[in-house]
Amino acid sequence: MLNVMDIIKATGGKAFFKTESVFSGVSIDSRTIKEGELFIALKGDRFDGHDFVNDSLKVGSGAIVDSKFNNQNLKFKDKTVILVDDTLTALHHLARYMRKGFSGTVIGVVGSNGKTTTKELISSILSTKLHVLKTAGNLNNHIGMPLSITRIEKDTDVMVLEMGTNRTGDVDKLCSIANPDIGVITNIGYEHLEGFGSLDKVRDSELEILPYLKKVILNADDLFLKEGVIQKFKGEIISFGIKSANADVTAKDIVFSDRVAKFFLCMDKDSILIESRLPGRFNIYNSLAAASTARAMGFNHHEIKKGLESFEGVEMRFEIKQYEGIMFLNDVYNANPSSMEESIKELIRRIQTDTGGNSGNKRAIAVLGDMLELGEYSITAHKNLGKWMSGLPVNFFIGVGSLMASAVSEFKGSGICKDTPEDAARELGKMVREGDIVLIKGSRGMKMEKVLQVMGKEIFKKQSVLSGQRGE
Repeated sequence: MLNVMDIIKATGGKAFFKTESVFSGVSIDSRTIKEGELFIALKGDRFDGHDFVNDSLKVGSGAIVDSKFNNQNLKFKDKTVILVDDTLTALHHLARYMRKGFSGTVIGVVGSNGKTTTKELISSILSTKLHVLKTAGNLNNHIGMPLSITRIEKDTDVMVLEMGTNRTGDVDKLCSIANPDIGVITNIGYEHLEGFGSLDKVRDSELEILPYLKKVILNADDLFLKEGVIQKFKGEIISFGIKSANADVTAKDIVFSDRVAKFFLCMDKDSILIESRLPGRFNIYNSLAAASTARAMGFNHHEIKKGLESFEGVEMRFEIKQYEGIMFLNDVYNANPSSMEESIKELIRRIQTDTGGNSGNKRAIAVLGDMLELGEYSITAHKNLGKWMSGLPVNFFIGVGSLMASAVSEFKGSGICKDTPEDAARELGKMVREGDIVLIKGSRGMKMEKVLQVMGKEIFKKQSVLSGQRGE
């Protein structure tokens, strides 16, 4: 419960009206606000929450608005209204205030790839014994993360907070609010180069978390990351990896199948068999990062095994879907050069594993959308992708978007480029056949989930026609 006097103390605001003394939570969306909650009127590029204050107060018990808000337009003067200089800053102050009053452990998760899955895996393990508060979905920015902190409950033991970054200073800003005790750095890769400009600056930005930490969990196989941490961090380091013989937490004897990845989780001179439901070598790393974090929290092998094996994955992140004997690898939430490479490697691994190392009747089809926010590196990154794929057994390559056209132009095999995901789906529908494995991936802005949506409709139409022909 949020006390109105604590809110005023945290934000430096002034109560224009004050009727409610406590609030059950915080909301920034007038459409989903619940009874008893406090509405914070944030301003965005395409909306202004102040336009929806009256709507929010139909259900909610109060609102935080900026000092320029026209109080004469307020219809619900029997509700609490707090005036502040800036509502976003007020949200940050409120979250920081609540964090200071929290006596449990805060875990911050950063890195170029795998943050959301790692955060979910950590939460899955810790939830076997503790009450965990985590950032919802991928709400990892300057709004989503502090909003998550305001959802602390009396029995919360630990917070697992994903922290995203687009430019220098983002992680430091989030850490100044969350003040994490333990930090997890998944890897360093080519992400958001439009805002950073170089891989060195990407690393520097992710490592902004270090001054706040007591312990850091890092990927020992990422030598570029490891070098940066060793130079800047003097606290306890817990490392994980597959290649590194000196990592504290490792995976041995990895075996993949269609639905399960088996490996021995090795730590503290002991090991235990893990049967993970997550596909791909990259998810082994995410699992190791989560296991390392749980180890730092005092969890044993069996507790970690339970948490890892019960987790089924995150929507739109390398989901495996089967239609008409066709396997779709639906990895459409986001993409950068590093994650794109890992997903394509998994496509090829599946083709080669399923056919004994040769293509046989199965084919690898890649439907790839533009990788956005790469700045000056955009064209080069896409051309390099096409060149690299030319050396792989990819049977068909369907590019989506103007940038991916550069990749298609460098691809030596069968390739075509389409403007939209819908067009790509129709092209895919003409060529796909039973036994094919299809990877669908692209940046969030490309909305590559539409490929499978259109494909599903086309397959349903096909089934309906066949059923009609059979008289069913």
